[in-house]
Amino acid sequence: MYEWDFFLLWKYRTLFIQGIGYTLLFTAICVAGGLAVGLVAGLGRLSRHKWITLPLRAFVEVFRCTPVLVQLVWFYYALPVLTGIEMSAPVAAALCLSLYGGAFYSEIIRGGVISIDAGQTEAAQAIGMTQFQLMRRIILPQAFKRMVPPLMSQSIMQLKNTSLLSVLAVPDLLYQGQVIAHDTYRPLEVYTFIAVAYFVILLPATMWAKRIEQNSSQAKEA
Repeated sequence: MYEWDFFLLWKYRTLFIQGIGYTLLFTAICVAGGLAVGLVAGLGRLSRHKWITLPLRAFVEVFRCTPVLVQLVWFYYALPVLTGIEMSAPVAAALCLSLYGGAFYSEIIRGGVISIDAGQTEAAQAIGMTQFQLMRRIILPQAFKRMVPPLMSQSIMQLKNTSLLSVLAVPDLLYQGQVIAHDTYRPLEVYTFIAVAYFVILLPATMWAKRIEQNSSQAKEA
């Protein structure tokens, strides 16, 4: 029988802590970047001009319909060849995951905006509000409440996607685990610890997202 030994992982605690810190930092960067991209793309897709909506729709479909692992490899190896701009692995990964998340965030934002009753738009236009004032004062505040649960869920997915960064040798939690596993020849203990670490990080976030969704549902019923 296999003899488990988790105590040997203690001397690698610094690497684990660095990996967790890098994973959380990268998640924050990619979520912030993705939300910025998603806001621009989501609102842009509401335009009546096809020369705006068609490129944005193509962007969304390309990133939604291709595996994120393939995108990461392509951004790191192929994009510099096409553009002539060299990028480090962290920069390529941050750019890729921000755009990938932005494609999903944009659909959430677009869906939240178009879910608002059209009568409110007509009333605002009747009193002379500009499109910008309409969005800022009426549409977005209401839509944001409906968008919070799916935005939270997508942000959790962004954290999970950071586990793919190891393919580019970005020192996240999984990459550090691979280094430790090769050094100790104890992959079962290492990857079990990594799974537990992700669970401990994601469980509170998942419960928080669920609570927000429940509160949103109760507010709608009230």
